[in-house]
Amino acid sequence: MAFKQYAVVDKTLCVACGACEIACPLGAIKVHKGCFANVIKDKCVGCGKCENVCPANSIKRENREGI
Repeated sequence: MAFKQYAVVDKTLCVACGACEIACPLGAIKVHKGCFANVIKDKCVGCGKCENVCPANSIKRENREGI
């Protein structure tokens, strides 16, 4: 099954709080060196849980190309 969306982090807004990392049920998002969150696109199913808990509103979902 191909998922139509995935999470994308705006690194200029991210405060590296780790809320998204905790909220992700698949471990598809990690805080990179305490600076910003990074999404592992191949693991992300676009559920939106990270987006919903982000206090900085730095996470949005985008459509995957070709799906």
